[in-house]
Amino acid sequence: MTTPLKGQSRILEAVHETAADLHRLGFIDKRKMRKFDALCLEPIPPYDAERIRALRDHLQLSQSVLAAVLNTSISTVRKWEIGDKHPSGPSLKLLNLLDRKGLEAVI
Repeated sequence: MTTPLKGQSRILEAVHETAADLHRLGFIDKRKMRKFDALCLEPIPPYDAERIRALRDHLQLSQSVLAAVLNTSISTVRKWEIGDKHPSGPSLKLLNLLDRKGLEAVI
């Protein structure tokens, strides 16, 4: 449930640790703890055309396979890679997950 924080402020770390302890002791329910976890997540960096192409090359995926993994269209991936569009929402989070954990985390 609780994940270690990286690069966050010491105050935020202390708040999250306190909330985790309160959850462990039964004073905070699971739903409230998820809210604390979400507040303490690192922001997702933007992915530009070059970074998306480099990620796809690193994972050795075609545009069509990356589109299938992200549940988006091939034309969307193509537009990301030429810079006409930028990923957002779930696609951005999945790209970040692929970048950090690899293909096995998504499939």
